[in-house]
Amino acid sequence: MIRLLFICGSPRKAATDYAMSVAEEAATSEGDAEVTRLNLSEMKFSPCRGCNACVRSNSLRCRIYDDDFQDWNERFYTYDGILIGTAVYEMNITPQLCAFFSRFRSEYLNAKKDPFARMYLPGAALAVGGTRNGGQESAIRAIHSFYYTEGMPVVDGGMGAYGGACVWSQDKMAKGAEEDKVGLECVRTIAIRLARTAKVLKAGRRK
Repeated sequence: MIRLLFICGSPRKAATDYAMSVAEEAATSEGDAEVTRLNLSEMKFSPCRGCNACVRSNSLRCRIYDDDFQDWNERFYTYDGILIGTAVYEMNITPQLCAFFSRFRSEYLNAKKDPFARMYLPGAALAVGGTRNGGQESAIRAIHSFYYTEGMPVVDGGMGAYGGACVWSQDKMAKGAEEDKVGLECVRTIAIRLARTAKVLKAGRRK
């Protein structure tokens, strides 16, 4: 059994949430895969202030904020694979997702102790934009950059969806995303590739 974490970075439940549901269905169809959803729209938390109090005190917990983020920077690494989806805001990820990423500052403490610790935790990405070429690929690159920072391997989308899945919502929210058959097929592909990669890496980690 593998445990996957799917994070929806949109501040509302619409097109990106729909795409994540399609991805969840595809991943679980592989068998022996359990998906946990984390919707940032349901959380209230602040971005990192860069004070480095966590690093100075050798603490994985933020020393400034006590909010809904809590210990997600620790729970994140208990899964076998991660899929992060975002709506496109100004050709980039959402402010909510950017704030979420920023709160992983204390992970530096773990990486310093073991730079190979996250090499068995694969990550994949999808992005949903209101126009066909509205910044989906640049948003996906931002998610990949987060994975690189954490020392995680990135799962690509294969032929036709090289970096990840790009969905066109036509600014019609979930209905528009549902109409993008090409984009949704890429969503299914990236989810399946993530599930299969997670299985292989988990098996390798046991050895």
